[in-house]
Amino acid sequence: MNMRYPFIIEEPFRADRVDEWAQQFKTAQPFCHVVMDNFLPVDHARFLAHKFPPPEHPVWLDWRTRAPNQYGKQGPGNSSRFDLLDPEFRFALHEFNSSSFLQFLEKVTGVSQLLPDPYYTGGGMHQILTGGILDIHTDFNYYSRLQLYRQLNVLIYLNEDWRPEYGGELELWTSSIKTGGSCAKAIPPLFNRAVIFKTDKSSFHGHPREWSAPEPLTRRSIALYYYTAQKLEGTLYDESTDFQGVSSKPLPEGR
Repeated sequence: MNMRYPFIIEEPFRADRVDEWAQQFKTAQPFCHVVMDNFLPVDHARFLAHKFPPPEHPVWLDWRTRAPNQYGKQGPGNSSRFDLLDPEFRFALHEFNSSSFLQFLEKVTGVSQLLPDPYYTGGGMHQILTGGILDIHTDFNYYSRLQLYRQLNVLIYLNEDWRPEYGGELELWTSSIKTGGSCAKAIPPLFNRAVIFKTDKSSFHGHPREWSAPEPLTRRSIALYYYTAQKLEGTLYDESTDFQGVSSKPLPEGR
């Protein structure tokens, strides 16, 4: 039986830009990162946007029980409810764990022997509702479930017709609030834009500016994390997400 797969990451992926992006990643400030526009084939990006679960979908955790630093942020927590997703969308998520995509990441970042997370802990996809924020923070980078060390974040934005007044820019900060850190770069979450950045205890990031698009428009992203089996020398690893208190909003009462 012939089958047409709607989303397959071909090998080699983005060979036309990999050297250029590798140079940008290595030299970027305030920490290693690269911003890549027109990242996926446009049909793939549109497919992901079309299949992306809406706010009322049962895959999402209840953000109202989470934390003021993540007001209005929807996430699945992990893959335990991925069976509720559209099967073609679920297949597409798994493609980002493929050898083709891992080899691309290794070439761009110089981090070798990368491993994906089959459980998508903390990632998979995120959605920010109107009024939502994500405080500046650094992520957990020791993954106790698999005893792995987190090295990279990959964010792929699916926000068609983004406007500056919608806000929600990804901010990269120089350091912690305690040491006088400030925003060094604000990256609009444009459709089919990807951001790859090094994940450690100096990669302060978030979107403290509210997502202000009119309902029902949400800030949508694919969120992917990649690991190694060995520590990088001189790097601190722990299981904490270190929010900085730049932005927070009280959760709805009664929760």
